[in-house]
Amino acid sequence: MVKRLGLTEIDQALAGLSGWKLDGKFIVKKYRFREFLSGIAFVNEIAQFSEEKNHHPFIAIDYKLVTLRLTSWNAGGLTDLDVDLAKVYDEIYQKM
Repeated sequence: MVKRLGLTEIDQALAGLSGWKLDGKFIVKKYRFREFLSGIAFVNEIAQFSEEKNHHPFIAIDYKLVTLRLTSWNAGGLTDLDVDLAKVYDEIYQKM
């Protein structure tokens, strides 16, 4: 079983992430795009990566705004895997 992060570890992880916020058992970030289809392309890329890692975010698409929420259900909260995926999602966004 994957170890759930404590509050201090979560604070440290968030300090290393740009724009991610804690919301209960989730970390959340909103990504803005100039065009609707750019947001859809972003979602497709993160969906493919997430499927490969077998760890999937909650995704909300609101026109040019994509919101991602991450948590680890099996651990009952946030884990290093959530933090690692958040970093990769940011990298994918930067390439777009």
